Amino acid sequence: MESRSLPVYDAGEIDVPFVIAGMDELIGADTRFEPHSHPTHELLWNERGASSATIGTQTWTITSTIGLWIPAGLLHWGIMPTGTWYRTAHFGIDHAPLLSDGPVAVEMTSLLRLLLDRLADESLGTASRSLTEKMVIDVLAPATHELLVQVPTSPVLRPIVEAVGADPSDPRTLSDWAEELGVSRRTVTRAFRAETGLSFGRWVAAVRAQRAVMLLGHGLELGEVAEQMGYRSVSAFGAAFRRVTGATPATFRVG
Repeated sequence: MESRSLPVYDAGEIDVPFVIAGMDELIGADTRFEPHSHPTHELLWNERGASSATIGTQTWTITSTIGLWIPAGLLHWGIMPTGTWYRTAHFGIDHAPLLSDGPVAVEMTSLLRLLLDRLADESLGTASRSLTEKMVIDVLAPATHELLVQVPTSPVLRPIVEAVGADPSDPRTLSDWAEELGVSRRTVTRAFRAETGLSFGRWVAAVRAQRAVMLLGHGLELGEVAEQMGYRSVSAFGAAFRRVTGATPATFRVG
């Protein structure tokens, strides 16, 4: 995997001469963007494929339909698999409202995407650009669902986190792990609740859904993804996926 280093800026450290400025890139090799931050607010989404962004102990999956708003000055890093076509829009902090105190998923609606596409038109006049920027800011809103996994950091849960991270299809149950770790089921349950707000089972389902979206975003068939995630059937995979994301797996499949 290639590594790419980027600068670290405080919010507003650089005065920018724009309200909204965008860029895009087609990733030619698996790339890790090392920890960095921007002087501007950033909206990150993909034209094609799925990627991830990590802030602290939280990892979001980013697709063509679910983007991520990252406040200015917030340190983050990400993974972009080969073939990902990502897009960003940077917002000057004096012009754009802060959607939340922290990072938040944004639904990339057809309207929002069309408005952002319009801003990429270099022939757009000053008045039209200003109006379009105001419309973008007006329609920006947190998504009702987000592909987010909170990663526990306590020593008792570390073996579980490492095992499920390496292989989301790991079949070990709560009882299996409690016995293997030499603790009670209640200890594991309480630790997951305290650190993630989820039960062990729901946390595993969230990890699987997040990994599934990455695979679906790069064209894998539903049956293959279901098998890799440890589900016995596509229907079982679909039901678990909908409970986590509020959408069907096919929503995120490319190709």
